[in-house]
Amino acid sequence: MGLFGLFRSDSSNEKKEMKEVPWHRLNSLEQLNTIVEESKTVPVAIFKHSTRCGISRMVINQFESSYDIDPDKLKLYYLDLLSFRDVSDEVGYRFQVMHQSPQLIVIKNGNTIHHASHHSIQASRLNALIA
Repeated sequence: MGLFGLFRSDSSNEKKEMKEVPWHRLNSLEQLNTIVEESKTVPVAIFKHSTRCGISRMVINQFESSYDIDPDKLKLYYLDLLSFRDVSDEVGYRFQVMHQSPQLIVIKNGNTIHHASHHSIQASRLNALIA
């Protein structure tokens, strides 16, 4: 709201459509075997997020606001790497990607086909990878 309402936009007339991002929580080492198997039928993406990092928060907000992939085309996992450090470490080891935060790793047929970190993470690039 602006000063005394003078610069306020009339949000009652503006309805913003909130997109629901189909996150699946990644919080156990056992899920990594499941991810490998799932990636044989549908690509899987893991978003490694640091809940204490401002850049990570900015990147995930941008990612969520532009994400528009059908849940049947890509399975999307969210990993809070501070709460699940062992899982984060194993993700790097298993998928042969050096740890970054934030980081997006795309897995297809059990192998990493793409990874990006920081401002290189863009939801729009995923469409080309899952085709």
